[in-house]
Amino acid sequence: MSDELIQRAQWGHFDGMNFAVLTRLSTEETEGEELEPDGKSANRYMTGRDIKSTAEQEKDSREFIEARGGRVVFVYTEPDTSAWKRRRVRLPDGRVAYRVVRPVFEGALGDLKAGRAPNGERVDGLIVYDVDRLTRDPRHLEDAIETVEHYHRPIIDITGTLDLLTDNGRAMARVIVAMANKQSADTSRRVKRKHKAMQQKGIPAGGTRPFGWKEDRRTVEPDQAKLIRDAAKRLIDGAPWYAIVAEWNEKGIVSAKGKKWSVRVLQEVMSNPRICGYRSRTAVEFNPETGTESWSIVAVYDDEGKPVVGQHQPILTVAEWQAITAILEEGPKRGSGHNARKYLLTGTLRCGKDNCGAKLRAMKAPPSHGKPEGHFYYMCAGKATGQGCGGVSIAGPQTDELVKKLLIAHHEEQAKRRQAVTAAEPWPKEEQLARVHEDIEDLKQARRNRQISAERYYRDLAEYEAEEQQLKKARNAWQRKALANQGRPIDIAKEWARPDITLAEKRAYVEQAFTAIVVLPVGKGSRVPLRERLVPLTAESD
Repeated sequence: MSDELIQRAQWGHFDGMNFAVLTRLSTEETEGEELEPDGKSANRYMTGRDIKSTAEQEKDSREFIEARGGRVVFVYTEPDTSAWKRRRVRLPDGRVAYRVVRPVFEGALGDLKAGRAPNGERVDGLIVYDVDRLTRDPRHLEDAIETVEHYHRPIIDITGTLDLLTDNGRAMARVIVAMANKQSADTSRRVKRKHKAMQQKGIPAGGTRPFGWKEDRRTVEPDQAKLIRDAAKRLIDGAPWYAIVAEWNEKGIVSAKGKKWSVRVLQEVMSNPRICGYRSRTAVEFNPETGTESWSIVAVYDDEGKPVVGQHQPILTVAEWQAITAILEEGPKRGSGHNARKYLLTGTLRCGKDNCGAKLRAMKAPPSHGKPEGHFYYMCAGKATGQGCGGVSIAGPQTDELVKKLLIAHHEEQAKRRQAVTAAEPWPKEEQLARVHEDIEDLKQARRNRQISAERYYRDLAEYEAEEQQLKKARNAWQRKALANQGRPIDIAKEWARPDITLAEKRAYVEQAFTAIVVLPVGKGSRVPLRERLVPLTAESD
């Protein structure tokens, strides 16, 4: 391919040439920018302050091309990308790297090299408003230069600051992009420093209003705060997460973003340190082995290692928040997720025949059995299915009613145990945790004074932090148990009688109380009381 297109672009003669336009809104960080509730950058569009809107960029580009005899055949729009900020990506060879991700920009260069726009029109060149709309990343600039230099496709701007058509212009473009890249890095550093200062002062972040607070992010919203307090008490007393989610959704209560609740969203709200008055932030951890990042909301700590108290009203006490955290750290349990089954005990009832143990299924009674409408059985699947022995069957409605009584009795027994507990004893390992904190501080000071090597510092620090994490987990569990003992357990009989209680909630209570209920077989023609056929297994009995 000849250099004719490049020469005509240099002269400004675009007769017969087809151009594509690349427009982009800037989402670079600014020093006046606020944070989202999770501490991440809000990245406000800079339209109207530093650059024109995409519509204005397109209009000016069209006028520029058409005034010189050319024709615009396609418009590429990048509405939500940064030309500077790098993201973690996985390369084709499997390695993890950080790159500026701009699929529209990269697609535009690919189309330009091929000489064909996405709409099928021939495309000879690309026009942008100015160099900032093209890129602030040296790697992407080199991709653009390659397109001009080796594929002979002109890339121009209408402000005159970008010249990729000559050697001198390309050299100057590299300088301009390098300075723009540094400017973005400097701005980002100042923004991060400002955000850190805000965190240390406990100033709330910007963004979406968190559930439980008003728009100022400082003042508690009374109705929502009451919901959170009631939910915390129920969780500590033993209620499953899904029971609360189902109740809130049934009542039309929505999240801060106006959406229905899920267990995950409720757990994020209840575990956020802000709920007990601490300033929180988003922590990102990178796993080099898997190449993945994990995000979590953690408390902000001051230079002395103490949690920073935020400039907002708390909803829960620190002890209540720690108890909720302990519940989450124990991991998922039966009854904590979404229950979509149509019968109360499917998944809980197990076949008690020797060498089977399969889960019982619910089967509607056939008309020949002469049973009332809706009658069903819990049955072990037949041998032919490969999923059971077919040797156990039990009446469904009567079993459901008996299990309800067993559940109520189970919770009443727990209530008696709590009443037997008098005053809460202090956690016996508090001094041990304090000594670990002191050891960590001594280790850090020794490293500052260059008394130990970096290798020893990180080795010992990892050991101390692992011990600290275990002790904190044990303390949280202790505090949760103490709070539960001080409160009243869930009144299952009252919960069961609620007119709005769903089957999913009932299943959650059953699954949390019983890891399984074994159904024993009976001989042909023999009659055994239903209660004697059920063997409930709880976490304690397991």
